[in-house]
Amino acid sequence: MHTEGNVLVQSPIYGVIAEFHDPDMLMSAAERAREAGYRRMDAYSPFPIHGLAETIGFEDARIPWLAFGGGIFGAVSGFMLLTWVSVIDYPWNVGGRPLLSWPQFIPITFECTILFAALTAFGSQFFLNGLPKPYDPIFNARNFDRASQDGFFLCIEAEDMKFDVEETQAFLRTLGADDVSPVER
Repeated sequence: MHTEGNVLVQSPIYGVIAEFHDPDMLMSAAERAREAGYRRMDAYSPFPIHGLAETIGFEDARIPWLAFGGGIFGAVSGFMLLTWVSVIDYPWNVGGRPLLSWPQFIPITFECTILFAALTAFGSQFFLNGLPKPYDPIFNARNFDRASQDGFFLCIEAEDMKFDVEETQAFLRTLGADDVSPVER
């Protein structure tokens, strides 16, 4: 994106994508691209590759913290629900025990903690990933349908500060890519 006058103009190019035939080459290419100064890139693979997310610089600590917050909220909610039911709404003295007998609340409190943490993690991951996403410009890339079968792809996005279409294509070719092509929006 760049500005012309007071108008923000979006580039018709989304980025440049390189296709590799094996995961080790993709990992090596991602490392070299990071060393070369590229920061806005993404990698696509038919299966998880250990360390690839860290290599391309994908670090997002929001989901664990949101899940932790959801778990805390679940624990408090479960305990307060049982307190309300046992002490205020329907007090029932069983065997001379006190109404607020917290040890009997532990299983439900634990279950509410797990339930709320899991639902928060799922929901936050769903929304932070921008899902549902019926269209993404990367789908315009040549051979990208193979990303779910046997293709390994590295895309350097046009928003990268170092991005230049010709230089980026030349750089990706030096990494041993099978195919390098620009991706239109």
